[in-house]
Amino acid sequence: MGVAKVRLGRFSLTLPRNRLVRMGLGGGLVVVGALFGWLPVLGYWMVPLGLLVLAVDSPPIRRLNRRTSVAVVGWWRGRKAGRDPV
Repeated sequence: MGVAKVRLGRFSLTLPRNRLVRMGLGGGLVVVGALFGWLPVLGYWMVPLGLLVLAVDSPPIRRLNRRTSVAVVGWWRGRKAGRDPV
């Protein structure tokens, strides 16, 4: 198995090789983001990032992430198609 990576558009993050460390990192991001999301630096952005990290090792979360990304891309393309060409 290769090195686990999370890709966000043009950017990619290399994750630790140890599965338990990855799961702890993803779970920690979700919990900290949920508890301290109202703070400026520790925002709610940590929850989706934690889910992306957890998706590397968890098929149900991977399916959820894929469905969400397909829905967001479809929404975005529909939104852009509705604009008047300049």
